[in-house]
Amino acid sequence: MIRIGVIGAGHLGKIHLQLLKNSANFEVVGFFDIDTSVCEKVSHEFQLPYFDSIDSLIKQVDAVDIVTPTVSHFEIAQRCIRQLKHVFIEKPVTETLEQARSLHKLVQEAGIVAQVGHVERFNPALLAIQNHTYEPLFLEVHRLAQWNPRGTDVSVVLDLMIHDIDVVLSLVKSSVKKVFANGVAVISDTPDIANARLEFHNGAVANLTASRISMKNMRKLRFFQKNTYISVDFLDKKTEIISIHENEKDIKNLSMSHKFEFNGKTKYLELEYPNIPAVNSIGLELEEFATCIQQKRVPRVSLEDGYKALSLAYQVIESIEHHAL
Repeated sequence: MIRIGVIGAGHLGKIHLQLLKNSANFEVVGFFDIDTSVCEKVSHEFQLPYFDSIDSLIKQVDAVDIVTPTVSHFEIAQRCIRQLKHVFIEKPVTETLEQARSLHKLVQEAGIVAQVGHVERFNPALLAIQNHTYEPLFLEVHRLAQWNPRGTDVSVVLDLMIHDIDVVLSLVKSSVKKVFANGVAVISDTPDIANARLEFHNGAVANLTASRISMKNMRKLRFFQKNTYISVDFLDKKTEIISIHENEKDIKNLSMSHKFEFNGKTKYLELEYPNIPAVNSIGLELEEFATCIQQKRVPRVSLEDGYKALSLAYQVIESIEHHAL
């Protein structure tokens, strides 16, 4: 079993602690939090010991799960990596790009596993299409959330949109050519609602909207490619695929279909609802972390992926600031 410690015992940290306790691949040695009153409560709730310093915890484990505010990610992660401990780092990977580059270099030198917690990559609705062939040409994403003071120390781009930036970068196999974005600070001191248009070198276009001042919650991705439309509902865990075929035999037996004429040719429209795996997204990403440690392989969401998402997020923020002038 992998001996692991958790740093940060807030709302998300407690979720990680519970899932790690339930895992057959991890032994939770204990946790650390800067707030001693939190430590006592969480220790009693989970029946786990807490450590009085980060370094004392690091010495006792093989891996560390960092679930602290972003501002502390770099400092904690580099201490772990220098002591050859595997690290799981919540998103965003670090506060700055320079910090992310520095961690990447340290990871390569240490030869340890480093994974970034972009949890939507493990969302059941997205996993439902992982075996499909996709080459998206136009993507539209909406991530709307009701007001919650937690996370408002940073722009909505780093708070919410970065989830979708990571997903889009994983789907579009091309580099970004151009970024155009706008945003408005409504309640907090940084943008609470933002829209970004991303143009890729292969011609694909992605339109992303994120808001933390919505009247309702929404987390949806829709994308179009040649003869296919795919809708992914991250919140309600639903996926829909509409495809157009030249031959009726290409339609799956259990799918709904419709025959129609276009330009004198008969075509077949197929409506498919893929099976949604019954998984816990956070639990699955932590199990991926364990598997990568055991098999000594690079995680699905690597430190490089975390860097790319952070880099593009800052390009979006820069564009917002430019157009606000």
